[in-house]
Amino acid sequence: MPPQPEQTPGAAPDGALSEMRFLTVAEVATLMRVSRMTVYRLVHSGELPAVRVGRSFRVPERAVHDYLQTAFNDVG
Repeated sequence: MPPQPEQTPGAAPDGALSEMRFLTVAEVATLMRVSRMTVYRLVHSGELPAVRVGRSFRVPERAVHDYLQTAFNDVG
């Protein structure tokens, strides 16, 4: 059996970019109820994957949910 390609955190399961929803830093901050600076710190530290579009970042919605799920499990 050939090795499976490694899944990018926050990516659509089948890799279909057309099905991925990207959020702005402000939207992520609102969703997580944190400041935009906190989201930037998470992105720059690599804890939250993001793509750079011009001078701004876009975060896959699934990555936010994955991050929150992992953080929830770590605490509780």
